Amino acid sequence: MTAMGRVWAAITGLIVVCGIVIQLVVTANGHEGFYPDNPERVFNVFAYFTIQSNLLLGGTTLMLAAQPDRPPSRLFETLRLNGVLCIAVTGIVYHAVLAGTDELHGWASVTNFLLHTAAPVAGVLGWLVFGPRGLTNWRIVGWSIVYPLLWLAFTLIRGAFAGFYPYPFVDVDQHGYGRVLLNCLFVAVLFLALAAGATTLDRRLHRKTTVER
Repeated sequence: MTAMGRVWAAITGLIVVCGIVIQLVVTANGHEGFYPDNPERVFNVFAYFTIQSNLLLGGTTLMLAAQPDRPPSRLFETLRLNGVLCIAVTGIVYHAVLAGTDELHGWASVTNFLLHTAAPVAGVLGWLVFGPRGLTNWRIVGWSIVYPLLWLAFTLIRGAFAGFYPYPFVDVDQHGYGRVLLNCLFVAVLFLALAAGATTLDRRLHRKTTVER
């Protein structure tokens, strides 16, 4: 990874950190939502796929900024791909389905922009332009599917007991399990399509970089 790539990775990580910190402060000082009191309100922030995908992206980009020439690691390669794919899904689903469902003002609007727009754009562009290349293959894609499945299982099981679902399209009380699973299937197809595209593109860019060297 080039020096510019490290700077971009650091900026991406900073966007995520700022977005999550502001979100936590806004949530802690608010009164609307499923949980009216703290600390439940603040803890519940981490149940959102948006927050978790930002954490994956921010954590891996900051690790790359600190140590760009990392030794091969299946765990890091999986987390890196998860960060890029999940933040892409976050941005696409938010702007295609969820944008406009809430009327946000002030700092809530700022954190919404950082987590749903700035971070996805910075994360995907950073991966496309700076890489690093050669970290993705079909085995890594297989491992990357584990996290979204775990998130869905956690969300549905927790929702059955607590009655809280973070997004309307996974709200079993409103839509029933059949419709929710169908909605999740559409998101899964999007995730797998992005994963296949990322893997194919990474291989081509890796070959091109190797030949140029």
